[in-house]
Amino acid sequence: MLTTCLKRIKSTIQFLGTGLMLLPGMVLAEYALNFQAPATEIAREVFELHSLILKIVIVIFIAVFAVMFYSIFAHRKSRGHKAANFHESTTVEVIWTIIPFIILVSMAIPSTATLLKMDNTSGSEMTVKIVGYQWKWQYEYLDHDISFFSTLSTPRAQIENKEKKGENYLLEVDNHLVLPVGKKIRFVLTANDVIHAWWVPQLAIKKDAIPGYINEMWTKIDEPGIYRGQCAELCGKDHGFMPIVVEAVSQEDFNKWVSLQKDKAVSAAADSNKVWTKTALMKQGKKVYEKSCQACHGATGAGVPGAFPAITGSKIATGPVKDHLDMVMNGKAGTAMQAFKGQLSDADLAAVVTFERNGLGNKAGDIIQPSQVKALR
Repeated sequence: MLTTCLKRIKSTIQFLGTGLMLLPGMVLAEYALNFQAPATEIAREVFELHSLILKIVIVIFIAVFAVMFYSIFAHRKSRGHKAANFHESTTVEVIWTIIPFIILVSMAIPSTATLLKMDNTSGSEMTVKIVGYQWKWQYEYLDHDISFFSTLSTPRAQIENKEKKGENYLLEVDNHLVLPVGKKIRFVLTANDVIHAWWVPQLAIKKDAIPGYINEMWTKIDEPGIYRGQCAELCGKDHGFMPIVVEAVSQEDFNKWVSLQKDKAVSAAADSNKVWTKTALMKQGKKVYEKSCQACHGATGAGVPGAFPAITGSKIATGPVKDHLDMVMNGKAGTAMQAFKGQLSDADLAAVVTFERNGLGNKAGDIIQPSQVKALR
């Protein structure tokens, strides 16, 4: 019987080993047993605190199980030992109260010190406002009069398994949060719709973004680099599609980036007064639709039955232009339809409405110019 069981176990192991060898190379993902490399002083403190508590837990684990297994082995019934009959031992009660108390205090003191540092935003040299949306982030540099949205840039074809996954699959965005190194930067967080959470592991910062409430946190990045994170709160169907990318640069490069953003703002303002051709509007509108509308209304405009309405053949997309613009700009209360007035430029709003009316199976035939959107603002 034993020989038969051993043969079966051997055959099972060989079968599993062969199966693992046949798995595609893509399943051999990067694998780590610890935190990502810390990039700030606070992140290093959190890592050291984690290591300290892990060591304490391991020591407790070894001590408890060593005593338990020794007691089971050395004082077993077969050796003639009998269980002691005692209770209400003052000595034992004092020992098992004092020792855990000492352990907890030894962990609480450094933990509290680190938490107090993490919450101390005083002395900040720069402030960035972060607003969570379904499913994107808005960043506003309060000291530089710069504001933009950051949206997932992973191609839809990769998400739908039509193309090979990229290196930073679901972790890349169109606009990075650019920050200077060596400066204490304060973040104020809130949300526009539901609860989100802004989390970048290497910076050891994570806070909930709650509608109608302001949270604070800060960071001071040591070295230039790219630091990636994600929304850590279950915020809806595309919760996994709103990554965070922080790009830390030198102060000189940051100043250049600020100037570039100012130039882009001037260019966007100029686009509001320019007369666009239908071809240009359709091309730009398709890009805006894929980035801002496709998640809910689908690639073909068919929507999701019972959840998100179709654009193809809808009364809004085929009806009066004014109603269509009003819906896109101001949203619809009580539904998932957001107000895009503050998220998109005049040109992008005009382009996406033109695309929705003349693409996705609709043939309204009209076009909307950015100047019309500007007037409605």
